[in-house]
Amino acid sequence: MNKMKTFYKNPLAYYEIAHFLKDYINSNTIIVCIGTDRCIGDCLGPLTGTILKSRNFPLSVYGTISDPIHALNLDKKLNNIKSTSPKSIIIGIDACLGSSDSIGEIQIRDYPIHPGKGVGKTLPNVGDYSIIGIVDSCENNEIFTNRNIRLNLILEMAKVICDSLIHAYYLYKNDTNL
Repeated sequence: MNKMKTFYKNPLAYYEIAHFLKDYINSNTIIVCIGTDRCIGDCLGPLTGTILKSRNFPLSVYGTISDPIHALNLDKKLNNIKSTSPKSIIIGIDACLGSSDSIGEIQIRDYPIHPGKGVGKTLPNVGDYSIIGIVDSCENNEIFTNRNIRLNLILEMAKVICDSLIHAYYLYKNDTNL
């Protein structure tokens, strides 16, 4: 299993992520952004999806602020995506809990997301590849309380992820045109 990680404030974060993702993205890739807008700590996915759509990202994007994919509808939405696009590659995006010194870290992995794991839920795995953003510490007993999570952190991480996906798609397109 391959993975890479970078801190969202790293000026080259988007480039490092894009370079890793370029081998996993193609014109048949679907982006699935998981989370809810009802909790700041869990809105990384839907915020990323909303930004990608507002930038007219050329690939299919599911999960936005206005139409989120979350624990209550994940099974149905995922089954619909897989039935309409059975041969597509899925990149899942979600917020995650980690150690306090990892807050702000973005990880890209060549394996699925396990949504709900950090809060004790059993949900289906999402994606062939995954992007997670560590938004809070799992050392705190009050999971996703929002007392310590700033919306600015989530917004800045979402922007880096969006820039990375756009650049990875550009690298893919550039390679196929050679």
